[in-house]
This record gives sequence, C-alpha cells and structure tokens, in this order.
Amino acid sequence: MGKKKVAFYTMGCKLNYAETSTIARKFSNLYYQHVPFKSYADIYVINSCSVTRNAEIEFKHIVRSARNKNSKAFLVAIGCYAQLNPKEVSSIIGVDLVLGYEEKFKIIDYINRKWFLKKKDYTKIISKKTYLPSFSVGDRTRSFLKIQDGCDYKCSYCVIPMSRGPSRSESIENILKNIRFLFNKGVKEIVLTGVNIGDYGKNTRLYTFFDLIQAVDQIQEKGRIRLSSIEPNLLQDECIEFLSKSKHFVPHFHIPLQSGSNYILGKMHRRYRREFYQEKVNKIRCFMPDAYIGSDLIVGFPGETYKHFLETYHFLKKLEISYLHIFTYSSRPNTKSSTIQENVSKKIQRKRNQVLRVLSNKKYRFFCKRQIDTKKTVLFEKNSHNKEYLYGYTENYIRTKMLLNSYNSSTYENTLQDVFIKKIDKDGIMIAEPIN
Repeated sequence: MGKKKVAFYTMGCKLNYAETSTIARKFSNLYYQHVPFKSYADIYVINSCSVTRNAEIEFKHIVRSARNKNSKAFLVAIGCYAQLNPKEVSSIIGVDLVLGYEEKFKIIDYINRKWFLKKKDYTKIISKKTYLPSFSVGDRTRSFLKIQDGCDYKCSYCVIPMSRGPSRSESIENILKNIRFLFNKGVKEIVLTGVNIGDYGKNTRLYTFFDLIQAVDQIQEKGRIRLSSIEPNLLQDECIEFLSKSKHFVPHFHIPLQSGSNYILGKMHRRYRREFYQEKVNKIRCFMPDAYIGSDLIVGFPGETYKHFLETYHFLKKLEISYLHIFTYSSRPNTKSSTIQENVSKKIQRKRNQVLRVLSNKKYRFFCKRQIDTKKTVLFEKNSHNKEYLYGYTENYIRTKMLLNSYNSSTYENTLQDVFIKKIDKDGIMIAEPIN
C-alpha cells in the first residue's frame, strides 16, 4: 500500500503558519507524502482564520477547491474559525473533521481512527489555557517562531481573545533553544510571532518582553531576527533604544494604529490615543531613521463619520510610516462593536479603503526612494520559477530584486548578501547590484 498524500493550506497570520508547519511535521515522511495543496491528496488540512467575515467565506472556497481535486478526500478544519464556530464549520459540505485549539496538535491520532468518527464530527472546545509551542521550518526562506499566544485585550471589534484564549508565553529557555536549532539548521531569518507579543511573560510575572529581546540578542549563532506586530502601548522606549543597537534584530516594526481619530480609538477600546502613537513613531525615527514602520488600519468602523475619516487621513499623511495594511471593518459575532447601530455603508467603506491604499502606496514609494544609493543586506529567496531576477528582502523589509546570472543563481539562494540599491521599478520593487 502506497503512502497517503497530505496537503496543507494556511490562512491568516504568521502564527498560523508556524502552527501549520509544526502540525505538518507530525505527518511522518515514512507514511505520508507531502504534496502542494493544489495537487490531488488523500487528506487536506486547512488552518482557518476568523478575523473577518471574508476569511470565513474564503475558507468555503478553499474547501470546494480541495473537493474538486479529490471528492473522496478526508478534509480536516483547524484554526480560529474552527475553534470559534465548530458547528458552523462542520456543517460546510466537504468538511469531515473539525479540531479545536489543543486537539489540532493531536491530528495524527484523529486521522488514524478517522473511519470510526461520525461524519461532520468536531471536537469539544477547550479552555485554551494550554501553551503549545510551534515554529515553521523548511518551507520558506524565513522561519516563524511562536513565542506567545492568546490576548487579554478587549478591543471591541476582535474575536481573537475568544478563539485563542488568554495571554500565555513560551519560556525564554525554550525560545533560545529553538532559535539556536533553527539557525544551526540553516535558517537565516526568524520572525518572533504571537497574538500579542508585547505582552510576553505577563502570565508568568517572571520575565518581560524586554527581558526576552535582551536574552535573544546574546545568542552567538549568526542570523537575523524580526518582530511581528506589536501593540504601541507595549513597545517601551527602552526596547526601541535597545533594538537600535542590536546585532540580531533588524530595523522593522509593525505597529497597529487602527484609526487616526481619538473618538474612534475610544469606541474600539484601544489603549492609547493617536498622540501617543505619533510619539512612538518619532522615537523609532530618532534612533533608526531608515527603519520600516508598517501599520494596520480599519476603515468603516461603526460610527466613523466623514470627519473621523479625515482625521485619520490627515494624521497618517503627516506620520513617518512606511506602509499601511488596510482592513475594511467586518462585524464579528459576540463583539461589542457588533451592537453599535451606526453602520457605515459598504460603498463608503470601499471608497475610504481605496483612498488609504493610494496614500499607502505613496508612502511606501517615498520610503523606498530614500533608500536609493545605500548599502543594504538582502536575504535572497529560492528561485523556484526560473525567473530573470533573484528576489528577497532587505533588513528594513524592502522587497528587492537582483538580475540573475550564472554566478549568483544557486550561490545566493537563502543567503544574506550585501547589495547596493540602485533604483525602484514600476511595481515598487527595488533593483540592486551585488557589492562584490
């Protein structure tokens, strides 16, 4: 009997990618053949997201896509959508099994006895107080390492605390061990990820996020480390100063803003005002002028008037950030914002989204142009499609390409190379030349 073919699909955040990779490693190559999700497989595993309603709709399309490849395949749903609404997910045609937060890491046990499960079975939802370590390796140039899970915040629009549970953290010792393992395995860049990484250590009261980054920076192995999204009120000034002198951490920040209107920030139950956010950005620019600073924005939040939107627009226009990740507000069940009656029409939401996208593109190009004629270090990715260029990211997260030739094709893949930034192309990608 041949090996069963298994395929994985990840939706949503970097944390999901770390967990999918960890779960995939449980499928031993001795008994299973890992294949791309677009291929025929006997088992499909979808790691779902529930941040927006669109993510849940997309999940159904992905299920249909898998069923079209093999109508007899066994399809397992995991992730936040599966955890938050297991009955709804189990009712979707094509889904055979729904696994909750802790059960998804026991997926092999369920697969091995799948024929004894009832059709549309789903596991009992647990308290989500267990911490389950995860990291990705082997499938990307960089690795996502989970350091924290869950969130104690009560933002009025967010379902993540309901799907992920309270804030809890990995020990510093285990994080350092995993970082050393990944660097020694050939990984050149690690992204520290979680739901609310700035809250790291809060549940233990033994150490803080600042303690962690200081310990990580003492590692002797070579490689660079990136932070995933961090709340502005948890990014301490002492952390910014330390990161500016770090030997491992790169000058890259993703700091969610959500709105440039203090009124809307209050309605969202965010823990800062826009003036505080601006101070954080100014602090970073003071210590790291070329740092990449990305941000999240939600447009069309209930009660957001044209005046509130203009406040956001003009605030962002003056703010020295590099890029905006823009979400259109999506009402989520059992959140406080879902009870607010002052809904913004879909048409206005789309228009505001587009206005901010244009602004984001202008800011990104302006940021990139400032990097022309400077030396950067690029982590080049595998050239899997015989492209004309090798692609990668600079330390400050600028998408960069370099002309492919016989000297750099395989030699430069998955390596850190010093380059000289020459110009920016029409797609906003920087063109570089090797310094040597």
